[in-house]
Amino acid sequence: MDYFVHESSYIDECVEIGRGTKIWHFCHIQKGVRIGKNCSFGQNVNISNNVKIGNGVKVQNNVSIYEGVELEDYVFCGPSMVFTNDLTPRAKYPKGAAGYKKTLVKEGASIGANATIVCGHTIGRGAMVAAGAVVTKDVPDYALVAGIPAKQIGWVDEYGCSSSDREGINGNG
Repeated sequence: MDYFVHESSYIDECVEIGRGTKIWHFCHIQKGVRIGKNCSFGQNVNISNNVKIGNGVKVQNNVSIYEGVELEDYVFCGPSMVFTNDLTPRAKYPKGAAGYKKTLVKEGASIGANATIVCGHTIGRGAMVAAGAVVTKDVPDYALVAGIPAKQIGWVDEYGCSSSDREGINGNG
């Protein structure tokens, strides 16, 4: 095995896990999941059936990644952030996978602690979702969004710095 799984975690059958990936305490990786290389999954992470996760992804504690969600390379999911996959859930009338709305988080995007991503949307490449935000529409590449519902409040670069951060770093602010 060229990846690490803590003894308290469960890995179902038919799961692919890339080299160098670490899966920590109390995680459950369900059937059909594909995880890339050099990923890290904190305590109490659940990855539902058929989810695809790229290389270098970091998922913090208490995150569930539901069927219908795809994370491209180098995505960051902050502690206790939430994905959904059904816009109109009913316990009495479950739709199953055919009724799930797809969510795509593109390469290098970051989602802050306790943020919620309502299903059916795309988080753009390098975008940043602030802690506690509720995303109800697509987020453009490199956009910084915050609030409930999330609204764009600026732009970030590949490193996650806003233009005002860069000005301060360069002594221009």
